[in-house]
Amino acid sequence: MNTKETNIKLKPEEILFLKGNTGTVGIVKLSDKKMIFLGTPENDEIVQFLEPGDLIAVSAFGTGEKFEKGIKSLIYLTRDMDSPIIVLPKNHPSSKRLKMVISVGENIRLDCNIIPGTHPEQDILCSCDSLTGLEIFKSANGVNIKGNLKDYEIKKF
Repeated sequence: MNTKETNIKLKPEEILFLKGNTGTVGIVKLSDKKMIFLGTPENDEIVQFLEPGDLIAVSAFGTGEKFEKGIKSLIYLTRDMDSPIIVLPKNHPSSKRLKMVISVGENIRLDCNIIPGTHPEQDILCSCDSLTGLEIFKSANGVNIKGNLKDYEIKKF
């Protein structure tokens, strides 16, 4: 178990990109209270209430500018356009074609051993194998990341 912890200062108008060998995770902090709607495979709708400082994280299965733009777009659609998050059933064929998945909350665990897009519990997010095992927690001035973080970059959002 890796207990290394990194504190990264992050403002609501910035985005943190965690860079893996084959994937990228983008993280933003909310500046206001927000409700996010989750559509589940059981035809239910779950409302998740978020507080200022909570996190939106998007995991993309690729690297480079194209994937960073996609991450920003999905965060914008969720945070600013109030688009719902759709959770797919476990054996849905579209899971194999997803290029990005999203998670929201106070803390998020990255894991490459789950099926993308099928987890209504928002504390877990599918990632590439080189980012798996990282745990991301909101903090007063940014985020704390527990685990072996190798490469990251902060950009204006």
